[in-house]
Amino acid sequence: MAGRKHGPAETVVVLGGGVGGVAAANRLRRRLDRHHRVVLVNRDPDFTFAASYLWVMSGKRRPSQVTRSLQVLKRRGIEVVVGDVENIDPARRTVTVEGRQITADHLVVSLGADYAADTIPGLEQAGETFATLDGAQRLSPVIKAITRGRVLVVTAAPLYRCPAAPYEAALLIDAILRRNGVRGNVNVAVHSAEPGPMGVAGANVSAAVIAILADRGIDYHPSHQITAAEPGRADFADGKSETFDMLVYMPPIRPPAVIASSPLAGTTGWIDADRQTLATAFPGVYAIGDNTQLPLGIGKPLPRAGVFAHAQALAVADNIAAVIEGRPATSTFDGHGGCFIETGFGKAGYGSGNFFAEPSPKVIVRPPSRRQHLGKVAFEYNVMRRWL
Repeated sequence: MAGRKHGPAETVVVLGGGVGGVAAANRLRRRLDRHHRVVLVNRDPDFTFAASYLWVMSGKRRPSQVTRSLQVLKRRGIEVVVGDVENIDPARRTVTVEGRQITADHLVVSLGADYAADTIPGLEQAGETFATLDGAQRLSPVIKAITRGRVLVVTAAPLYRCPAAPYEAALLIDAILRRNGVRGNVNVAVHSAEPGPMGVAGANVSAAVIAILADRGIDYHPSHQITAAEPGRADFADGKSETFDMLVYMPPIRPPAVIASSPLAGTTGWIDADRQTLATAFPGVYAIGDNTQLPLGIGKPLPRAGVFAHAQALAVADNIAAVIEGRPATSTFDGHGGCFIETGFGKAGYGSGNFFAEPSPKVIVRPPSRRQHLGKVAFEYNVMRRWL
């Protein structure tokens, strides 16, 4: 329900049309009277639901099922600007989008993270990725065609989006091979640059994922950083090489260039923000989602996952609406969140808990079940139908 008018019209600009940006824009539009402007800026004309790319890879979704035009938001009173963000001036709260300057009273930065596969020589040429919609589409027929040999699934660096994704990819590839009756002829192995699966969530989560991989006969090699690749061969930091018939990778990430070159960038290149309010050092400017660096008690950052961006978006939107309407801004992001681990055959595990807990995150893992899988389907439905 829209709020009551308080003072002159104000403009809220949301940069980024991913899960966090779309949720923030929708929440703001619902909370604010229509004489206030809500503007969403995105470089692409469409929203795609990244959490469903693995289902595109495994043939459970068509690209059209996980894609929506952002123009539908106009019917809700949200202005949509399509173009590259070329400059951000957080002190003045102005952004430049392909030569057009937009001034905001309140600015939400949700530009995500850029993939950096080019930092590993030969990786893009020798392998395929499920981390983009195009990559998932290309990978799908390749998996279906394989009948024997070796499949390597690698995390190309310790820092990447969606901690569960590479392990989900290996499990879903295993499921496809089993359905096709060729798993006995294909070795599947995960080579991870990190010391344990989803390590930020705790040793119990890592152990649970390792057990699931072992149960499916998937070899697991931790702390094994890939350094280069060429067709049929991957080289690792320990000097060893592995041959493969198919290489599947989760790319490393880096801050978007427009953020790294702006005053918003912290020492790491990412945006430092208050981990509860998501406020930056600049008044009226907030940062949510993958472009932030939110510290945890264990010295590592909060994992970059859509579920966190979604929750952060709602808290920020509620606080901006409160400020505009002259009410106290009391909403906070409490660090709670969960991550689905698709295992194939219509089942998924689920790890959830308080990532802000001290001295370390407290996360509980639920074993794979049909119910957890349906929970991920429900999250997809909530985003695709409720926000778009």
